[in-house]
Amino acid sequence: MKLTFCISTLLALFLTCTFSLGAESFNKGVVVSVSQPGSDAGLRVLKSGGNAVDAAIATAFALAVTHPAAGNIGGGGFMVVHPPQGKGEPTVFEYREMAPKSAFETVYNKNDGMFTHKVSGVPGTVRGLALAHQRFGSKPWGQLLIPAIELAEKGFPISKQLANSLNGLLATSKEFEELQRVFKPTNPANLWQTNDILIQKDLGNTLTRIAKFGPDEFYLGTTADLISNEMKIGKGLISKDDLALYQARERNPIKLEYKGYSIYGSPPPCSGTITLGLMLNMIEPVDIKKMGRWSPETFHLLIETMKRAFCERARHLGDQGFIDIPASLLDKEFAKKLAAGIDPQKATPSADLAKDFNITKESDNTTHFSIVDGQGMAVSNTYTLEQSYGSKVMVRGAGFLLNNEMLDFNWFPGETNTTGRVGTKANLIAPGKKMLSSQTPVIVAKNGTPYLVTGSPGSRTIINTVFNIIINVIDFEMTAQEAVDSARLHHQWFPDKAYFEEAGNAKYEVNMKKLRAMGHDISSRRQGDAHSILIDPKTKLLYPGLDKRIEGGLAGH
Repeated sequence: MKLTFCISTLLALFLTCTFSLGAESFNKGVVVSVSQPGSDAGLRVLKSGGNAVDAAIATAFALAVTHPAAGNIGGGGFMVVHPPQGKGEPTVFEYREMAPKSAFETVYNKNDGMFTHKVSGVPGTVRGLALAHQRFGSKPWGQLLIPAIELAEKGFPISKQLANSLNGLLATSKEFEELQRVFKPTNPANLWQTNDILIQKDLGNTLTRIAKFGPDEFYLGTTADLISNEMKIGKGLISKDDLALYQARERNPIKLEYKGYSIYGSPPPCSGTITLGLMLNMIEPVDIKKMGRWSPETFHLLIETMKRAFCERARHLGDQGFIDIPASLLDKEFAKKLAAGIDPQKATPSADLAKDFNITKESDNTTHFSIVDGQGMAVSNTYTLEQSYGSKVMVRGAGFLLNNEMLDFNWFPGETNTTGRVGTKANLIAPGKKMLSSQTPVIVAKNGTPYLVTGSPGSRTIINTVFNIIINVIDFEMTAQEAVDSARLHHQWFPDKAYFEEAGNAKYEVNMKKLRAMGHDISSRRQGDAHSILIDPKTKLLYPGLDKRIEGGLAGH
């Protein structure tokens, strides 16, 4: 049977809270994203009377200009919307990229590169934002693109992080002539420096066309012609027919229940919500607060929980329009059986969890933003080009990058190995299929009102970043900023290795030794960029959690 989801009617009650939600707060609206100009674009719309979805559309288009590594119109993603209390049920806008009709199960070989025209899926961002606007928008479509158009045409002073990112990109991407032309430094040193002005005229023209003629311009008009021509030049797979046929979808969200909270997220091809639900269901019976946030027992439980959830992810999840997904994955009893296999004294080798897999021998960039308006509407949006700057293919004359999202399919049927390559059937390539995603934009609600809005970039680490944030807030009663600042833990089944951001900190040295003695391989690595918002259900004040692991932009009033 196909996995189906329903939304229950919730009682309009107030949450009583006995702990501080944080210091900085807003009451009319707040936007948190990776980019200050991007967040400012969203706030500009809120101040003009727009709602959270209007602001999300403006922010998404602005990030395509100000955060080109991941902000995009050439990629795709997922948006979760929770309307104000009493004005409708939560919903999801799924605008994941799609495999072109010329793609097939073994279209790629092991010599195919990650940065080519061939690895681009059909973009979904513009259709997805337009669908959200059609459903919830209160401002004219074209008006919402004005901030992005101005940023592209007039330029904006770049941050130190963006200067370094562009310099690194240009140094390692010499073969991409159009990318080099568009991002060519404007100063005599021929290197981008902090506060240099980045102007993107071609992108401004493209955004102006989309503003004037609507989303059909991207999929049927001049921009579609430019994409098609680019594909012909680089022998890519996307055709004009693929663009014309692409559709975003409004979907019922998956609703998870955890310790009295409801958590709304996207169904497949987003794998994040189901995987998150598996983990939350496994740890729900445990008083994790009593165990201590980073005790050896907590580390061990979370690592073993992550392993098992990611194994089930690989085994079952893909585009539910093409495969059957067991409805039992989110049953509490199924989670109980998985958790029963955790040995409290030692690590389970990842290979032992996959006796039914053929384990062979050896032969990112996404961005998230959260928005809440003064009426209580909340938006959690994650979208991506896949890796940083996507395929690095800049569409000639259009000024935007195409994704390399086809990498998210399982390229080699039957080849699952210990480094993390997965070859399971559920996510094999097929024409028109949408590739499995780790994106996990979620909205946590209590008694029918939004309480926490969160999500993150980071490929497969996304799911565990959101998992960390949720238990920080619900189990350990952290503020939004504390939850975001707290160290993060990750394990994705294969490779059989855990990562903890503070693994090298002397503060945790004793615990790290205990974990290694239990059989865990654990080291340090930065994880995620989880811009989040907590809403006080009594006062309705909005408390942002700005993640500065990359850089962050906060705008509120």
